[in-house]
Amino acid sequence: MTHAMLKGSNIPVEATTVRAVLRWAPGQGVPMVDASALLLGPDDRVRSDEDFVFYNQPRHPSGKVWRLGTKRVAEGLTDTIQTDLAGVEPAIGRILLVASADGVAFDRVPALRILLYDAAGADGEPLAYFDVKPETGQETALICGELYRRGESWKFRALGEGYSNGLRGLATDFGISVDESEAEEAGEGAAAPEFPEAPRPVPATQAAPATQAAPAHSPSAPTAPALPPEQPAGVPAQPAYGYPHPAPAAPPAYGYPHPQQPAYGYPGAPAAAGPGSPPPAPVVPDPDFRLPPQGPQFLRR
Repeated sequence: MTHAMLKGSNIPVEATTVRAVLRWAPGQGVPMVDASALLLGPDDRVRSDEDFVFYNQPRHPSGKVWRLGTKRVAEGLTDTIQTDLAGVEPAIGRILLVASADGVAFDRVPALRILLYDAAGADGEPLAYFDVKPETGQETALICGELYRRGESWKFRALGEGYSNGLRGLATDFGISVDESEAEEAGEGAAAPEFPEAPRPVPATQAAPATQAAPAHSPSAPTAPALPPEQPAGVPAQPAYGYPHPAPAAPPAYGYPHPQQPAYGYPGAPAAAGPGSPPPAPVVPDPDFRLPPQGPQFLRR
């Protein structure tokens, strides 16, 4: 039986592996929605940045929580987090299921719903669903629900808690180290955009026959979308069959020395001075030198 949940309600979860599916209706001006998860310890904070599963880090090091990626279904678009509850480390007490909208307010995301499935039943009905409605409409990140331990078992709670400062602000609140170099590079007094990126293409799917109309969304009668694939998305592209791989750089001609590169962070050796030339100027360190950014970066790789 599918449970239609209200904000704050909870249900027991008997399935050992579950899929939390975020679903929304696409349209003109509707942003893409990303699913992510934060694995929290006993103090309700992450143990390290590795406990944050999102588009730039789609799989937890334990292999028990991962993001499946965006998929088009008859009812709209989906993004999915899958969790092997039986294998989650005992130190993890809560798993937050989060939606973010590329820095765009959620009042522009219609029919947002989170559906919980037993991953063992590929075509089964959802265990539960919750229609996520932002309180102000200006939220750019939402905690849609959470999986949490109760003794030796797990439960799911519907939340719908929002953040107006996006995924960056939400992650920081739960202990994620976010580098601020992007804000500094944007200029003094100018704020860096939440997600500076080009529009992302939606995965291509088979077109529906012209005689079939897409089923209407009804909050009182949930429909089960086709579940996303088991494996994570994001396999690097290979050169097309029949086209050559990029040619390697040609080696130096015989008898000529190889160019020697300076070590990282050190200047190259000065050219040899000729007779009567003045001594070379002393090397002065660059005062603007900075280390590369640290911590999870929200620019898409």
